[in-house]
Amino acid sequence: MTILEEIISTIAGEETVCEVRACVFWTAVVSRWCGLASTGRDEGWHEGSPVRDAGSLAGRRALDVAALSQSESLREAAIGVAAINSLLEIDRDRCIDLNASEIIVEGGRGKRVVIVGRFPFIGRVREVARELAVLERVEGPGTLPESKAEEVIPDADVVAITGSALVNHSLEKLLGLCPAEALVIVLGPTTPLSTVLFDHGVDVIAGTRVMDTPEVLRFISEGAAFKQVRGVELLTMRKE
Repeated sequence: MTILEEIISTIAGEETVCEVRACVFWTAVVSRWCGLASTGRDEGWHEGSPVRDAGSLAGRRALDVAALSQSESLREAAIGVAAINSLLEIDRDRCIDLNASEIIVEGGRGKRVVIVGRFPFIGRVREVARELAVLERVEGPGTLPESKAEEVIPDADVVAITGSALVNHSLEKLLGLCPAEALVIVLGPTTPLSTVLFDHGVDVIAGTRVMDTPEVLRFISEGAAFKQVRGVELLTMRKE
């Protein structure tokens, strides 16, 4: 099974989907709670095929919608991951009051750090790390293409991976490149707060719980980037 299939296998319940929002930056699914995922964009996504059965997802069994997380269409996969996040029961006793960025900055001090994805704290990590490589699917200023992962991750002391790697199905490959002794973090609003990730070499998971669903839906529907969104709580869990 894939990691997402393993997570789905841990979820019980017959909740139905109340609402789906596939917005510019964020996709939301409302069932038991409101779950978020980064909106996936396929190559040539503006010309790509639409979401299958769009307009009829609301009212379906949420676990069936969660199965879209396996889709080769990144738009559909984002809906599926958001559905998973809308169903997960979070063990708050496992959560710690520490932002993932602080863990990365402190853990990366004087170390070799690889970050997959662009995060606002990258500048702080660059100031303290011995070496820093930032991987993006599309290379840009100060970043390397994700194709360089096999060159830089095996030598890293700290690896931080965006939860969006679950949407584009690259997480398993990236985790497989991580050294056994490295500190591995999966973070971002897309990240499922599921202990299943700890079984795959992840040491810290950092995600989001939506506290005010109408507020969050309003923001993402108006094209908000995550830093603009109100009504969310950041939660972090460490492997025991």
